Amino acid sequence: MAQTKRKRRRKHKGTQGGRIDRSPGRGRARSRAEAKARARSRTKKRDPRTPQPANWNTALKKGGIAAALFFGLLMVMGQAPISSVAIAVLMLAFYVPMAYLMDRFFHQRYVRKEAKKRLERERQRTGQQQSPG
Repeated sequence: MAQTKRKRRRKHKGTQGGRIDRSPGRGRARSRAEAKARARSRTKKRDPRTPQPANWNTALKKGGIAAALFFGLLMVMGQAPISSVAIAVLMLAFYVPMAYLMDRFFHQRYVRKEAKKRLERERQRTGQQQSPG
């Protein structure tokens, strides 16, 4: 009769506390250098969100949210509804261009930094020295 129970290939590794880890090792055995590289890649910080190019649609949404919050705040503080609406519209007219300009500023700053990094990498790749100044 054929043997139905296969002999295990690896030992069950136990801890001093008595816990036994029966799950096999994950994947193939790695060299020490590979294990270090994998650990380093896991601990790297993720890139922060890249700012999107400015557009009026997102600026209008941000301004609308700010104006709605301002309107709600004025209503909670006991302001008359008509004056609250008027002030909220005024705030909308102020916040929309401000949000657009801020988005444009942050995107342009990001683009400049990336161009500088790209230029530096290109210089290192070609072996050119950085000019002073």
